[in-house]
Amino acid sequence: MKAHTNSIVLAAAAVFAVGAFTAWMAPSVLRTARAEAAVTAPDSFSMSAAKPSASAAIPLGTAPNYRAIVAQNRDAVVGIITAGEMKAASVQPFGPNPFGDDEDNNPLGQFFRHTPSPRGHVPTHAQGSGFIVSPDGIVLTNAHVVEGAKEVTVKLIDHREFTAKVLGTDKASDIAVLQIEAKGLPFVRIGNSDQLSVGDYVLAIGAPFGLEETATAGIVSATGRSLPGDGAVPFIQTDAAVNPGNSGGPLFDASGAVVGINSQIYTNSGGYQGVSFAIPINLAQGVEQQIVKTGKVEHGRLGVEIQSVNQSLAQSFKLSTPTGALVAKVEPGSAAARAGLKAGDVIIKYDGHAIADAGQLSVRVSGTAPGDKAALEVIRDGKPVTVTAIIGSAANGSVAKNAEAAPEEAAHLGMRLRPLTPEEREQAGVSAGLVVEEASGGAAEAGIQPGDVVLSVDGTPVQNVEQLRTLVREHDKQVALLIQRGDSRIFISVGLG
Repeated sequence: MKAHTNSIVLAAAAVFAVGAFTAWMAPSVLRTARAEAAVTAPDSFSMSAAKPSASAAIPLGTAPNYRAIVAQNRDAVVGIITAGEMKAASVQPFGPNPFGDDEDNNPLGQFFRHTPSPRGHVPTHAQGSGFIVSPDGIVLTNAHVVEGAKEVTVKLIDHREFTAKVLGTDKASDIAVLQIEAKGLPFVRIGNSDQLSVGDYVLAIGAPFGLEETATAGIVSATGRSLPGDGAVPFIQTDAAVNPGNSGGPLFDASGAVVGINSQIYTNSGGYQGVSFAIPINLAQGVEQQIVKTGKVEHGRLGVEIQSVNQSLAQSFKLSTPTGALVAKVEPGSAAARAGLKAGDVIIKYDGHAIADAGQLSVRVSGTAPGDKAALEVIRDGKPVTVTAIIGSAANGSVAKNAEAAPEEAAHLGMRLRPLTPEEREQAGVSAGLVVEEASGGAAEAGIQPGDVVLSVDGTPVQNVEQLRTLVREHDKQVALLIQRGDSRIFISVGLG
C-alpha cells in the first residue's frame, strides 16, 4: 500500500534500498497494498486443494472462536521477502531545498542537505505476505507483492526460509501463485466466498507494519464491490483492520476457512480507516488452477463500452427499475458485435446471473473462459431480447470498458448543433451525427460539452438537427442522448423542461 511519510509506520510505496530510504506522499485514493513497503511485512494467503466448505452458522449473539481460528491457521501464514533493483534516480526522498542550499544562511538547510546520488541501479528489499494452500508448497499471495522481484523468499512461522518459484501472476485479479520445495506443510482450509453476507464475522491474519502474526477482526461490510481499475474483481469489503503488511494475507470466515485475500484499503492517511477490500477466494481458486496448469490466466472479453443505469436513463429506456449495464458502444469484430448487441441495449442478465450495474457485468465477463458461450438477456426498445455471445479473449483489449457516468440532474435541453462534415465523420469513424457547438441549460447541466458528437436519441441514430428535434418532442421528462467524446461513447440523460 502506498503511504505517508514522516512516521515509522510508513505504508508501502516506501522502499528500503542500499543505504537509502524512499517514501513519497500519496493523495487520498484507493491504495493498493504494495509489496515495496518499507516496513510492511508478510501477508499470508493460502488455498488448499480441498473443495470449498460452507461457512458455519453462528447463532445470533455468539461471537466466533477467534483464538481457535488463529491457532489452527497461523502456521500456514507465511512471509514473502523480495529482492530487486530500482533506478538510483528515484532514491531521492525529499527533492530540492525550496529555501536554497546555503546552510549558513538557512536554518532548514540541514534537513535538505544534498548528497551525491549513486549511479545505475540500487538493490532493494521488501516484504509482503502469503499463505500455503497445499502440503506440497503451493503459496498464494498478491501479484503486486512479487511484481518486479528478481528473487522471492518464503519465510515460515518456524523461521525456515525457502527460495520460491513464481509459477505465474495475474495482474487483472492481483493474484500470484508461488511454489516452494517442501513437503508435509500446514495449509489453510478453503471456504466459499459466494456464501458471504453483509454482517458475517471475518478475521485477518498478517504482519501490518512488520508486526508478524497479527490478527484483526471485523464484519463483512459489502460484497461484490467494484473498484476503479479493478473491473475483474468483485471485492469483499470489510471493516477488519488492514494495513501495509496485510497485503496478500488471508481473510477467514467464522468457521476458520479462508474466504478472501486482503488486497487494498481506502485511505486518506495511508493507514487503516475502516474500509478494506479482499479478493474472493472462489475467484482466486480459479486463477490458481489456471496458473498451475498452464502458467498463465485467460480472461474473457465481450468488446463493449458500458455504463450503469441511473433513474433518468431508466426512464428514457423504459425500464421498470434503474438496473443493468447500458451498452454505449460495440467494438467492430468483437464478441458483442458478432452476437448482435447494439448501442442502447441494457444487459440485465449474463448466463442467468442478474446484472445490477456495469461493474457486475465486467466481473462476469472476465471470469468466463475465452471461447465459452454466454446468454445475455437485454432490454432493447423496451422489449426483452436474448442473444448468445461466444466470449473473446481479453489479451487483446479490455474486458468491458466502463464509461464514466454523467450527472443526473438536468433542467432544459439547450444545444446548438450542426451536422458532421465528411472529414469529421471519417475521423470519428461514424456515418452520421451532430456536433455540439454550444451547450447550455439542461444539456450543459447533464454534462454535454462543446465538441461532443450526438449519435442517437434513445437508440435511434440522428442524421440532422430537425430529426433530433422531432425525436425529442416525443418525450416529456427525459431523453437519452448517445454522445461520442474522443474515442469514448456514453449515454447522457438530459431532463426536459
